[in-house]
Amino acid sequence: MSEAEDVVLLNTTRAGVAVVTLNRPKVHNAFNPEVIERLSDIFETLRSADGVRVVLVEGAGPSFSAGADLAWMRAAADLTERDNREDAGGMGEMLRRLSTLPQVTIALVHGAAMAGGCGILSACDIAIATKGASFALSEVRLGIIPAVISPYVIRAIGARAAHRYFLTAERFDAATAHALGLVHIVVEDNNTLAKEVERMVQQIFTCAPGAINAAKELIAAVAGRPIDSHIIADTSRRIAEQRSTAEAKEGLSAFLEKRKPKWAE
Repeated sequence: MSEAEDVVLLNTTRAGVAVVTLNRPKVHNAFNPEVIERLSDIFETLRSADGVRVVLVEGAGPSFSAGADLAWMRAAADLTERDNREDAGGMGEMLRRLSTLPQVTIALVHGAAMAGGCGILSACDIAIATKGASFALSEVRLGIIPAVISPYVIRAIGARAAHRYFLTAERFDAATAHALGLVHIVVEDNNTLAKEVERMVQQIFTCAPGAINAAKELIAAVAGRPIDSHIIADTSRRIAEQRSTAEAKEGLSAFLEKRKPKWAE
């Protein structure tokens, strides 16, 4: 394994589950170009990975992720605007790949989840955090802004909450993150986190993989749109197409025959 591969680990040894681990524990899993490129490559690989139904994203060591590596940020200050755009574009593409994966993505958050760390967990479908986790959108303290992560964070917490936390850069706890919608579930500790993740994985395994992907695409198409003739036509088309799939026929047959569908066996 190369040094670049070491900074993010991919484990697919368990059937149906891929585990992506940020692996720079000495710097609290801070991002740099190598981390971003490796994450981006992994997410693109997982997009077409046969049999992978759940993608877990976690951090090694004491934190989920402290955000951007300060050495990287210091170097970026000396780049041209064009080079900075290309640099930021890599992060943007990585988050897009994560957000649009066909599998269910779950962030497992412990310790610090700062700045870009909040971006990663916001780009996941589900976020579970330990009670002791802490969060911040801290960019303005450094004279920058949470631009690339903003579509995902604002989608999670809304514009009103973003006004407070983007502008003050204040740190907040897991209970507040839960109230904001940044995380879905708060658990006591890492042991409880592992148990809750297992429960969630088993629940996901009862659901049809193709329907999950279609449901993710449905959310992206409908969220924030006015309920007009276009959205009615689009949603009608989507359910009509889904009803005709082999998954839908298997799901209905299994229900009527009082058996598990093939994907839950």
